[in-house]
Amino acid sequence: MVDILAAPQQAKADTSLRTLAAISVAHWVSHFHLFVLPMLFPFLKEQLGVGYIELGFALTVFGVVSGLTQAPIGYLADHIGARKVLLIGLTVGGVALIMLGLHLSYVSLIVCAALLGLANSVYHPCDYAILSTHMDEARMGRAFSVHTFAGFLGGAVAPAIMAALVATVGGLGALMVAGAVGPVAALLLIAVRIPDASSADRKTDGGASAPQQSIVTPAIIVLTIFFMLLGLSNAGISNFGVVALMSGYGVTFSAANIALTAFLGASAVGVLAGGYLADRTKRHGNVAAACFAINAVIITVIATINLPSAVLTAAMGLAGFLGGVIAPSRDMLVRNAAPAGAAGRAFGIVSTGFNFSGILSPLLFGWIMDQSLPHWVFGASVVFMVLTVLLALVTDRKPAEPARA
Repeated sequence: MVDILAAPQQAKADTSLRTLAAISVAHWVSHFHLFVLPMLFPFLKEQLGVGYIELGFALTVFGVVSGLTQAPIGYLADHIGARKVLLIGLTVGGVALIMLGLHLSYVSLIVCAALLGLANSVYHPCDYAILSTHMDEARMGRAFSVHTFAGFLGGAVAPAIMAALVATVGGLGALMVAGAVGPVAALLLIAVRIPDASSADRKTDGGASAPQQSIVTPAIIVLTIFFMLLGLSNAGISNFGVVALMSGYGVTFSAANIALTAFLGASAVGVLAGGYLADRTKRHGNVAAACFAINAVIITVIATINLPSAVLTAAMGLAGFLGGVIAPSRDMLVRNAAPAGAAGRAFGIVSTGFNFSGILSPLLFGWIMDQSLPHWVFGASVVFMVLTVLLALVTDRKPAEPARA
């Protein structure tokens, strides 16, 4: 009798594990593709004969397209199914990079960036829809944590992978190999029979719709700005850190990529550590403020002192770890600020802060590099970190409301 009851439970657990693994692979690809173009900036600058502000404009196009299409894509996923939209996104992003490798020009770069932005807009709506529908409620938080970790990991390994590809198959080959990862991942999701999710699968208790409430509250507006500052704090280091270290500090391409890999890799580990910390405190704003205050000091040291490679890598790693620790507390701030039954809309609104930073940061940091001020890539990041600390403290002035079921 026990075996009869246990079999369906084991089958459900296996399905949940397979679904989580597959969705995490998709999230890994999304973050990996985010870093393909920035990691090839030195190659693209030489081949296309453009400045960093022109290259930064490509990332701005990416951010604009991703920001404008994320909400419509979420609506589309609810109506035709998240699985279908996710598979299309993986394929479109991959094909965009492959086509750029086959026909390299500045116009092609802008078109590629636009298509990558469109592809990027599918991941969060589709991933979270599928996970919310098919994960065990008791393990939902851990599922989201693994999903986030996979994304961070994709970004963390991108510099090393792209450096290795450039060294072995050249810049154009690196674009095509990186692009091929998207369709391959789509085939993998098909092979493991990733489940679907749509509006028909997600109903409130009793089958009734949650009452509509005003979601644009002062707390949500503050958190949207908070998310934008978080994005600006990290974008300069993530997208322009390698070229800034090479041109302003005499760091080799290999050493700069190792330092950035340490920053991004430690961020992924920090996300997992931050999950445990977020479960043990209600002062999530204080956690974010403390981590970013320390980060401001670390990045100030990097900005002002030519550190030996080993010390630079260690400092970047520590900064990345603390930045990752913030992520769960950041999400808890949004959850606590969301009106009852409006968490999805709240996360959707505040996440546009990241889209704003994606639009602004490439132009800002590209301009900084074109003015031959590589130290200010890190200096400007420190300014945004200090502003983030102040805003995080503001969000903790009002005690968090009790968690909603």
